Amino acid sequence: MPPPPLPRPHRLDAAIAATGLTGGLLLWSLDLNVTPERDLLPSWVTLVPLAVMALLELNRRTMPRTGLVIGTIAVVADQFTQGNLVTIVMFTDLVYAAVIYGPPATARRVPVTTFLVTVAATIGFLAWFRNPAGLLLGIIIGLVSFAPATTGAIVRNHREAADAARLRAEQTALLAEMDRAQAVVAERARMARELHDMVANHLSAIAIHSTAALSLDEPATTRQALTVIRENSVAGLSEMRRLIGLLRDSSDDTEPAAAPTLAGLESLLAQARRNGQASGLSFVLDDARDQDESLPAPVELAAYRIVQESLTNALKHAAPGEVSVRLVGAPGDALTVTVDSPFGSSPGPRAPGSGAGLVGMQERVALLGGDFGAGPVEGPPGGAAKVWRVRAVLPMEKDKEPTA
Repeated sequence: MPPPPLPRPHRLDAAIAATGLTGGLLLWSLDLNVTPERDLLPSWVTLVPLAVMALLELNRRTMPRTGLVIGTIAVVADQFTQGNLVTIVMFTDLVYAAVIYGPPATARRVPVTTFLVTVAATIGFLAWFRNPAGLLLGIIIGLVSFAPATTGAIVRNHREAADAARLRAEQTALLAEMDRAQAVVAERARMARELHDMVANHLSAIAIHSTAALSLDEPATTRQALTVIRENSVAGLSEMRRLIGLLRDSSDDTEPAAAPTLAGLESLLAQARRNGQASGLSFVLDDARDQDESLPAPVELAAYRIVQESLTNALKHAAPGEVSVRLVGAPGDALTVTVDSPFGSSPGPRAPGSGAGLVGMQERVALLGGDFGAGPVEGPPGGAAKVWRVRAVLPMEKDKEPTA
């Protein structure tokens, strides 16, 4: 398997290599060497470290550690020739590139290593020459190695800080967008529950009585059905107008100002009695809660909507019999709403159901941190063999608010 091809050099790296090689050749051609008096080797040998440095500059981003190691060998070898200033300058760039583009471990080690080398070289030269020339050589070594390494570390830290800040900004924007999307979904779900609970009851009654009016050729029955249809149409239209007003309201209220309360259960059951008369349904209310105990607004609204939706489902699906609504609550404890309706097939016309009502009730209870259950159970003695029971337990803490 052939080795993978080397990555193409960056344009800036190629420009640096070409500029360095050209400048080094120009200095060599003008005989402007660092130590022209050093004639142990031919003058052209000075070009070898220069060419190596130029090749390493081509890959200063892709192979920074390899470039630093080979560049160190090349700059040391350059000291045995007449020397070229451009070779040393390109070496400083390789040190800088190793810190900038190398792995984190290299970025940490190179500044420390160059500092130790600078200190050791300065002490060694001072001990050897015993004059200020040794200190000057140490400073030059520091400028060639430690200074570019430190500069690279500073630049890299700034880049990493900028990247971290950019990442935090992106994460913050993402979280804000997620919060906005969740708020939109929660508001849509709330409005869907309101729309379903307010209008479904009226539309179900309209569907049932319109079917009865079409299927029975009796003027009295037809007139009674049309009367119920008109009442529910007017009531549904009123509810729709209230919902539209809520949607257009620019205030920060999370619930409509005129939200229904449990005081309206009697009128709600009276309407259910009119709508369910043709289906053989009767409705009773057993309010066993403490009448002096005020309920939190979210709990009262949820209880009202649960009873309303349960009555709507009874009109759609319940067999003839008694539908009982029971409210039990102790101060500071929880409000328990139980609605039992005869379980079986309705003999009269039925309105289609989508299952959204049960989902809406369950969501309302979950938002208040309560418990919800719905399903067939054994009926009471002397009543239906089985009843469909809807039971919701709503915590009644005074400061309880929906969690979403």
